[in-house]
Formats: sequence, structure tokens, C-alpha cells
Amino acid sequence: MAVSMKNVDVAFQGVGQKPGMDIWRIEDFKPVLLPKESHGKFYTGDSYIVLKTTALKTGGFHYDIHFWLGKKTSQDEAGTAAIKTVELDAALGGRAVQYRETQEHETDLFLSYFKPCIIPMEGGVASGFKKVEVGKVEPRLFVVKGRRAVRVAQVPFARSSLNHDDVFVLDTESTIFQFNGATSSIQERGKALEVVQYIKDTDHDGKCEVIIIDDGTLGSEADTGQFWVLFGGFAPLSKKAAVVDDAPELLKAKLLCIVEGSFKEVEISKEVLDSNKCYLLDCGTELYIWAGRNTSLDVRKAAISIVEGFITNQKRLKHTQITRIIEGFETLEFRSYFDKWPLNGQQPVSEEGRGKVAALLKQQGLNTKGILKGSPTKEEIPPLPNLSGKIEVWRVEGDQKKEVDAGEVGKFYDSSCYIVLYTYQGAERKEEYLLCNWIGRHTSVEDKAASVRIMNEMCAAFKGRAVQAYIAQGKEPIQFLAMFKCMCTLKEHTGPGLKENAIMLVRVRSAGPHIVVAVQVEPLSVSLNSADCFLLQTNSKLYAWSGNLSSAENQKAVLRVAEVLKPGVVARPVKESLEPPIFWSSLGGKRKYAGHREPKDGPKDPRLYACNLSKGNLKIIEVHNFMQEDLLTEDIMILDSHNAIYEWVGQHASRDNKGLTLDIAKKYVERAARLDGLQPETPIFIVTEGNEPAFFTTFFSWDPSKVNVNGDAYARMVAGLQGRPAPKEKAQRRLTPSASAGARDSSTQRAAAMAALSSQLTSEGILSQGRLSEGRLSKVAQTLINQNSNSAPVSPRFHRPSTANSQRAAAMAALSFMLGPKAGPASTVSVDADWVAGSSPFTKVEATGDTESTGSRSEDGGDDGVEVTEFYSYDRLKSSSTDPAPKINIKRKEAYLSPEDFEKLFGISKVQFYEMPKWKQDQRKRNLQLF
Repeated sequence: MAVSMKNVDVAFQGVGQKPGMDIWRIEDFKPVLLPKESHGKFYTGDSYIVLKTTALKTGGFHYDIHFWLGKKTSQDEAGTAAIKTVELDAALGGRAVQYRETQEHETDLFLSYFKPCIIPMEGGVASGFKKVEVGKVEPRLFVVKGRRAVRVAQVPFARSSLNHDDVFVLDTESTIFQFNGATSSIQERGKALEVVQYIKDTDHDGKCEVIIIDDGTLGSEADTGQFWVLFGGFAPLSKKAAVVDDAPELLKAKLLCIVEGSFKEVEISKEVLDSNKCYLLDCGTELYIWAGRNTSLDVRKAAISIVEGFITNQKRLKHTQITRIIEGFETLEFRSYFDKWPLNGQQPVSEEGRGKVAALLKQQGLNTKGILKGSPTKEEIPPLPNLSGKIEVWRVEGDQKKEVDAGEVGKFYDSSCYIVLYTYQGAERKEEYLLCNWIGRHTSVEDKAASVRIMNEMCAAFKGRAVQAYIAQGKEPIQFLAMFKCMCTLKEHTGPGLKENAIMLVRVRSAGPHIVVAVQVEPLSVSLNSADCFLLQTNSKLYAWSGNLSSAENQKAVLRVAEVLKPGVVARPVKESLEPPIFWSSLGGKRKYAGHREPKDGPKDPRLYACNLSKGNLKIIEVHNFMQEDLLTEDIMILDSHNAIYEWVGQHASRDNKGLTLDIAKKYVERAARLDGLQPETPIFIVTEGNEPAFFTTFFSWDPSKVNVNGDAYARMVAGLQGRPAPKEKAQRRLTPSASAGARDSSTQRAAAMAALSSQLTSEGILSQGRLSEGRLSKVAQTLINQNSNSAPVSPRFHRPSTANSQRAAAMAALSFMLGPKAGPASTVSVDADWVAGSSPFTKVEATGDTESTGSRSEDGGDDGVEVTEFYSYDRLKSSSTDPAPKINIKRKEAYLSPEDFEKLFGISKVQFYEMPKWKQDQRKRNLQLF
């Protein structure tokens, strides 16, 4: 497209030269740049244009343009915003993706810019509305939806707006209420708390009361009544009415060519797309406008207007999503509708377009610094596992695994599969496990299946605590290579080792500090490369050949490999072009070989997706501008770093999907290989919630305190909003998603019942027909409360909408329950115990009525209650001691360490140690030879 700045609004000149966000509001049909302090403040009567500029690791910029239309904006303003968006794209070189956003139906990408939410305000500039005057604040009722991207919509302030399925926020002059529908999800409740915090800080200067009303649970009459009186009193809520769309979503996408204001249906194929035309991809509730790179600015503007008319004529929903894409910059979502999408030559006009724009701006005397591509970001090495850990390697033979001798660890044969277990200490002295399945290039199908079966068995033994890695030969990630210092991949021979006096050629490369990779190649001169180093073994000699373009690190590495493959044999250094005749004769004669470094894939920015596999179909949803909080315990997520795939499995993901984790990852790789150029054999890591290694958490601003092992994040947020101390973390069973939405554990229910009981029994006189007197009732109630005060955890203020009569009935029911016989000890309940128990750093809890017991322990003796009268040194207690301590309980050797020695060795106190699960205690002791 020929860019003429005469056709581009002057407000857009010089934009997009640095990362960040720019927002324009349409005023008198012109874009007016807003100050940074106004970002995120939208008025229902206005239209806006939002430019998000993102710096990529490749060194360039990615642009997303959104035009946002308020509910009460005029048609003329909306049309102006759409046209000006096309001009803004032209000013950026014709490379931006453009989105049409409508109030309350924004894309997840748009909402991700404005955390925690956007709440449009009444009024507007061009539409003639005025901002609401500051004074008496009328109550506002919002419904909050979304587990990650939060959509906040104002609804009529009436009881009929409430339902049992959603979360609502009621903002009044002095108090903010959050009403949690009985069947609402815990994720939406948590997001609603963020909205409450936002309203509190924005509209109340952080000074107002926050009350949580929990639909369907028992609460204090004062707060509950305060909420319902605003609605004219309590009355049962009706069920949520099903919403019927005005137009059904199309089952099958259609590709339409835009020709002189009309549409002609064509085949959905990449080959059909003409660079001189515009097309409409009709996906029902989503529409994509594709503009060829040779189309003019006027043609692109016209396409927008034509598609707006298409929505009206087809009686589509007014909030139908429209995305406009320029040839060469197609999104993954757009490409996914095509059976085949060749990736060669993707983004062909990237730098050309930017160069033309920069030249035009320079002619006009504008600063063009930053508009051209910058330097690529150097690919960073991810945090590696602690390299002082223990490594174990097994070779898969038939249906069994056979341990590899210590001297052979690091040597892999291309016709076999291997299982590698690496045990190391991670953060906070936590023992971590990396379990790898390495597949040789010439491995049989049977061996591959056996290795996966063995991996599953070993993972089950670790209760989900081990990080799984599936690695193909030649695609080894740095985390795997770092475990060996020197990894050699060799061709299989008749015996387990190399044939004596066989000619062997090995390419050697340095993969990082003290990490060497050696791969056996065909013993021919064409296998050489001037950028590498090689080790050549002849019948009688060993040569270390260095190419003229090889690095100093590679030249040192080739000598290290010689020591590994041929210990005791001195390798003769040989420089390229100074080879002796026997060198070439061993390789079948000198022939032409490569003289350049092999190109590497450039760094790419990581992307996060929520995944679900159902009936063989993989559904993925991208999470934009992701953070740690986007890892939801009910989901399976895939983090695509391009060099590796990390699959994160939430502890409460469905059992069906948990059993298909490897299938989900493989299907994702297939899809990304087809649409985004991902290598088909990209390594796959599978990580379970609560066991995230450092090389995974590095992609987030990771806060270990936010790891929600106990499921108490919601309670902490409520306490913070209400200005109360956060509840103390304690070992407890984790609820399922359905249970956490409406139910609480028995001790929490008792606490709520006791609160209601105390309020009810102390406020009434003598009850009818021979019941206990007020004094007796109050005494009984107080006794019960005292008995339960220690076991009832601190909890947020839960409330149940009810009348006084129902409150009294509930109180009497609670009294009957409390005065009745207590249930015997309940069996320990563990949700998905094979993973939860393994990943939790806390002890299992026995549920016994209203108390929680972890068994009796002594500080020094653990479960057996060993009474220690004398301490011994570590040297006398460990298994290899030559002077063992006399008359001790060998099952509790650690108890005979002094508190100082114990903490020095274990890194924790004895009390903390005996609170750990038994398996974890044994593992720690085993590592220290105290087992």
C-alpha cells in the first residue's frame, strides 16, 4: 500500500515509537490524545481509539489497535473511530491488527490492558452528556463475570437483577456490598473482590466499609438486613433466565470476497486470498476483514463501512466482534480457520512498510528514532536446576528399564529410549524432581510405548510431584543438557558400546557454561562445518578438528569430549586446512563441506493458553498479558516459549483431562506447528500445581506466597478489604471447585452457627413450653462457643439473606445439632489424593468432628515420642559412621541431634520437621544418611 501522510490524521504522526499505550477520544470527529492519567476512564457516550505498542524479543514492535464504542455513542462517532483506526494503521506501516470493541462485550485482549477492570462512566464529551455531579451517590449495582478477563456491567438497581449464579457488587455512599450467588465460582468471587478494591480506592478514597453477603449461608442479621433493606426487604430470588441470542452463531465459517460493495463466497483457502482485494471471514459472532497488502487506504476504509452494513443487514448482534488484519500479519485465530497455512514468507512487508513510513515522517521533519526495527533481545538461559543433585538413568529394554552404569551416564544411543531422574534441592530447601523421557531418533514404536508406560508408573509413585519432560533426540532443552555437563549421542552398534578401531566422527558444540553436546555423524567429509569442532577416531589415532569459524568454547569442549569417549587417549589438535592426509582418507576423501553457522530460531515472546480436550478436539483460549494469578486450579494451561512447551496442570482440573496431559500437549504442538511454525519435536514439560520449578516460574513475576495450596487466597483477600488480620495458614483439606462455590468445611459451619446462636439466644427471653430460661440458654450457648472457638478458623463475614424467623429456626437447628452426640472420627478426605497429598507441604489432617488432629508429637521424637536425654554429633549418627552412637532408637536418629546441629543440617527446626509428611521426613533423612 502506498502511504501518503496527507490521508493520515496529524494526531497519529510519530506514534508507535516506543512500548506503551496511547488513547484518543473522538471529539468533533477528530482524535484527541488523552493524558496518561485518563487511561482506563471511558464514558458511555464516547468513542475511543487505543493503540498498544509491544516490544518483541525479535527487536521489532507489535501493534494492536482497538476502537471502543460506548453504549450511547452516536453512529457518526462510531464511524469516525472506525475510519481513523485505518489511518492509524497506515501511519504505523500497515502492520497492526485492529479490533472493534463494544461496551460490555470487549475482547479479552482489550480487558487485559486495564487491570482489574474498566467501569464506564455515564456521560460523554461529543455526545453532549455531562459527567455526574459529585454529591449524593446513588447506589449502583454491577454484575461481575469472568475468571481471568473481568467484565463489569451495570444492571438495574433492583432485586430482580440478582440471581444465584453470578457475583454482584453494590456500591453505596458509605458501604460496598459483594453478593456471591450460591452457585457462583470461587474464581469470579475472587475477581469481584478486585473490583470492590478498585471501586473502594477510586470512588471512596479507600475509606468505606466492605461487607460480603454469601447467598445461601448463615450470617449476622445486622449486615444481612442492611443489604436487603436497600432492596425493600428480603424475598426469594428467581432463577436466572436463559439468554437467547438474536442471531444464532454460524456452525461453519464462510470466506467472502468484497467486490464493489457486495460479497461473493469463495473457498476458504490461503491460495484464494488476492493481495489486491479485501475479504470477509464470517465466523458467526466473529468477523475478520483481511486486506491484501496492495489495497489502497480508501479501499480499506470502505471495507470497514461495508462490513458494518453487513452486520445490520444480516441482523447480527450489535456487539459482533470485528477484527481487521493486513496480509502478512495474520493472527493465530484467523489462520486456524484454514486447513493449510504456509508459513514461509510470513510477515513479508514488515520492515519495508516501516521503512516507508519512517522516510515520509523524516521528510516532514519528524523524529523517526525508534520507528525502525531495534536489536533483537538476546535469548536468556532459563534458571537451571541445582547442579549438585543426584542423577539416575535407565535404558528401556523391552518392557523393563535397566539402570545405566555410572561410567556410561551421559551417553545415549539413537535406537533406544531412556528414563532420567534428577533429584535436587529447589527453592526454600524443597526437594524437587525432574523426570525425563528421552527418545532416540531410530527408536522402535514398541520401545516408545514402553517408555511412556514406565514414565506414567514412576510419576504415579511420585504423587504428581515430579516435573515430567518428554524429549526427542536433537531437541534437548538446556535443563536436560545441564544435568550431564557432557552429553554424547551415539549411533547404535551390535554391542552396548562402540566397536574397537571403528572410524567415528563426532560433532562437538558448547551449549552453555560447562555444558557440552556431542553428536555422532556420518564419517564423511561432507559432515564437517567450519563453524564447529569435530572429534575423529581412526583405526589408530584421535583427532580434535577445529573449524576456522569455531569459537574458543567449542575448541575447549572437543578436548573434554575426547576424555569422555576415549579416556587416557590424547587427542591430536588439528586446525582446518592443516589436516594430515590420513585425516581425509579416513573420511573417504576431501569434499566440499559447509562453511557457515547454522541459523537458529530467533527468540519469541511466550504465550499462555487455557486448554481443554473433549472428544479428541482441543479447545484453546489465549490468556493475554498473563500473570501468576491466571493459573487457575481447575484448568490445564500451556505456556509456549517456542523453544519448549510447559503444560501446567491445576490440582482440581478434571480427572479426564488429567489423564490426557501428554495427549493435550502433543495436540497443541501439532496445532502450533501448523499455524505458528513450532518445531514438531519441541520438548514438552508437564508441571503440576504446587510443584513449579524455577525454569517455569521465571516466565511470571512469581510470588511463592500466592501459591494457593490451602485454598485460602479468597479469605486473605476478604480480610485485607475489611481491614482484618489475614487468617493463619493451617493444614486443611482442599475443597473441590463445586464444594468451594457454596459449601465450607464443618468447622467453618460451626463457627457461623455459633455466631448466630450467640446473637439469637442472648437476645430472647424464656422460650415457650418449658424450654430453658434465658440465663440457662445464654450459658449453654456461651459454653458451646467457648468449646468451638479454638477450632473455628477465622473466616470472612459470610451472610445469608433470611428473615428473623428463619434466623431463629436456624439457630435452634444449630443448637440441636451441637447438643446432640458428636460424630466419630471421620476418615481423612483427600481430593485427588494422588496429587494433592504429594504436592502439599503440609501434613494430612484427620477430620474429627469440629477439631483437627495431627497426632501427638514430641519436639525431639516425632511420632514415636522418643525421649532424648543426650545429644550426639552428626558424624556419630549417620549410617556410614565408624563410631556410631550407643543405645539410640535407629528409627529416630535425627532426634539425637542438638537443636543447633539439626537446624544446620535440615535447614528447619525440629518442630517444622515433624509437621512434614512422613514420606518427606524419610526422604530428608535418607539424603543425610540418618535413615
